[in-house]
Amino acid sequence: MSTTVTPAKAQARSSSIETEAGNLFGEFVQETSALTRRLFIQLQRRPATLMAGIIQPLMWLILFGALFQNAPEGLFEESQNYLQFLGAGVIVFTAFAGALNAGLPVMFDREFGFLNRLLVAPLSTRFSIVIASAIYIVAMSLIQTAVILVAGTFMGAGLPSVVGLVAIATFLLLLILGVTGLSLGLAFALPGHVELIAAIFVTNLPLLFASTALAPLSFMPVWLQWVASLNPLSYAIEPIRYLYLHDRWSLNSVVMHAPFADITFGGAWFVLLGFTAVALAAITPLLRRRFA
Repeated sequence: MSTTVTPAKAQARSSSIETEAGNLFGEFVQETSALTRRLFIQLQRRPATLMAGIIQPLMWLILFGALFQNAPEGLFEESQNYLQFLGAGVIVFTAFAGALNAGLPVMFDREFGFLNRLLVAPLSTRFSIVIASAIYIVAMSLIQTAVILVAGTFMGAGLPSVVGLVAIATFLLLLILGVTGLSLGLAFALPGHVELIAAIFVTNLPLLFASTALAPLSFMPVWLQWVASLNPLSYAIEPIRYLYLHDRWSLNSVVMHAPFADITFGGAWFVLLGFTAVALAAITPLLRRRFA
């Protein structure tokens, strides 16, 4: 026996699906907003966190910039001085370090029992936890980036164009979202905050030195060139460095001469997009966990 679906029924069903999708999206926005607001309230109660996050990259910029200020012109590829070369590395590493620490508040929530109460709540999706953390880290990183850009301009590093600044924000957003996802995945997977802090310390500096943040690929031995060319940080650093040096750019502009291929601006963007997608897909099973 066949059931005839009239145009009125089809329209009503379509309208019901649209309403349900709208409700789910509204709940997701509400949940994300509440979790984000909670993180900013914690920051308001501990403003030293923001101050430290601003002072640390300035120290990197000033101390490392002074260390190589007498380097011959042209030694660091197209950069006029080392500060101009270093600026992109400091911006990316600051955002990376902040995103890598994103799992710590979640880990402490887990140890104090708040996370369990949150996970048993009727959330529309647990990805609201990830997005809230990413929004918080992005806001912090934008403040830090603005300070680095202003300080670098006064110290002689120059300033990218307005369009370049928008492109920088895009690269930072992709990197932060991917690394935040990995950090939250560690917070769900590891047994406690001691193990998470150890993982952060073990990951932080090696990824910095195994990237193009402090030195160009041409300075490195071949094996380290391969490592740096596979490091996601390099795919954010090199396009941002290119924006410092060139007013005109396109998706086909070559930003890095890796041992295996020339990496274009668009290629770097797609690598970071793929990294973020893989990171978020990898933590999806962990978001379903419950903790005793």
